[in-house]
Amino acid sequence: MGWASRYIERLKQGETVVFRPRGGSMTGRIESGQQCTVEPVADHAMLHVDDIVLCKVHGAEYLHLIKAIQGQRFQIGNNKGYINGWIGPNSIFGRCVKVEP
Repeated sequence: MGWASRYIERLKQGETVVFRPRGGSMTGRIESGQQCTVEPVADHAMLHVDDIVLCKVHGAEYLHLIKAIQGQRFQIGNNKGYINGWIGPNSIFGRCVKVEP
């Protein structure tokens, strides 16, 4: 169980979740402790480069950016230039729709 497991389970049930992630990997887009609202992803075709998504990459949970899209593959990375890797649509659980203090 990772830091976002409970949120992922709620997103899978169609619920919108609100939480305050910690860390500096998204500084400039999300500051540590800011409140984030994440909605379930109903249609992965509606995702775009630069969307912030709650996802799993190689078993780790991230609230990171979509850096590139190739067909049904999404490249995930942080806001500091680090690339986590490529994932399929089943590894994306929600899209961040609001960030507030």
